[in-house]
Amino acid sequence: MTKLFQIYTLGCRTNQYESQGFRNQLQAMGYTSTDVSENADICIVNTCTVTESAHKQSIHDVKKLVQRGIKVVVTGCAAEKSPEQFSGAIVVGNEHKEKLLETVFPDLEIPEFKINNFEAHTRAFVKVQDGCNSFCTYCIIPYVRGRSRSRPLEDIIKEVEALVANGYKEVVLTGINIGDFTPSLTELVRAVDKVEGLKRLRLSSIDPDEVGPDLQEALLTGKNTCPSLHLVLQSGSNVILKRMNRKYTRQIFRETVERLIKTSPDFTFTTDVIVGFPGETEEDHKETLDLIKEVSFAKVHMFPYSEREGTRAVLFPGKVPPAIISRRKGEIMQAAEKAAYALRERYVGRRMVILTENGEGGHTENFLSVLFKAEPNQEIPVILTKNGPKGLSCALV
Repeated sequence: MTKLFQIYTLGCRTNQYESQGFRNQLQAMGYTSTDVSENADICIVNTCTVTESAHKQSIHDVKKLVQRGIKVVVTGCAAEKSPEQFSGAIVVGNEHKEKLLETVFPDLEIPEFKINNFEAHTRAFVKVQDGCNSFCTYCIIPYVRGRSRSRPLEDIIKEVEALVANGYKEVVLTGINIGDFTPSLTELVRAVDKVEGLKRLRLSSIDPDEVGPDLQEALLTGKNTCPSLHLVLQSGSNVILKRMNRKYTRQIFRETVERLIKTSPDFTFTTDVIVGFPGETEEDHKETLDLIKEVSFAKVHMFPYSEREGTRAVLFPGKVPPAIISRRKGEIMQAAEKAAYALRERYVGRRMVILTENGEGGHTENFLSVLFKAEPNQEIPVILTKNGPKGLSCALV
């Protein structure tokens, strides 16, 4: 009789990568994926605790599964932070995450933890690093993921080669803080860029102070590196950045953007912004709005500040009232949408290549969203014909 499994994934791209590793292991063991929890012989929940809401959602999802009498294995950052909150489930901490199935099935031979495909995705995430040494005052992740550590470069290259051999054209190098990759992120980018058959290479997220001359050159001169970065902002105010214990300033952020665009005018950026950090004034908020308008991000991921017990920011004075956070959220999103629209508008009439993703659209190399019905994972040259609130329309060349 076929054995069935189900995997729930909450949170970041690193969690998505790790869940795919579990999936590949279970499939190699003869298990088949199911969408019906009640039918599963084992259910793995890869949890998140980056915000209070993510933590609560993790607890809620596990509780529902346990109540149904399913064999539940819980891992991830919420399980690491509060294992006692997942009663009735097997809890495996982050330190032993890649040995999760050995823990659950100690008497079985378990396949190696690695990925060779990425379920339901045309772009594959490859984890290159874990942990973080930064200790931003709002962030719980260094406490639940541990200190920064890097995968061997040769293992990463083999994994990328396997993904490309299985038809993946785009790879995103991901981790908790990939700027910490050793021996160097520049060396990694140059090595992965040489993988035969790879078409697009992206970085998942990086701080502006980590884009030095060598990495800039690798990104701008690579054969397959995309002219787009997720460059983390968090706030446009130097006062707030300092309180957050970020290692850069507003000026460093702007200078990094200007350097890349000067050499590659089509280079675009996405970013993260935290709204309502303790002590954030209207002037601080305005500085963030001004920078969003100035840079014209392709996309802004906005998060209201979420208190995480055990972080320094919990003790900070100047808590921002929920009503003010709500208003500022709206203003950030409105500014972000206008800026993204203005960015896309500049490309109407341009010829570009899109990589289709889900049958409904895809992205250009510089991460502009394009609406187009086609089979996934196809590189298609198009003319961008019209801009809209959800993306650009196009016509075949």
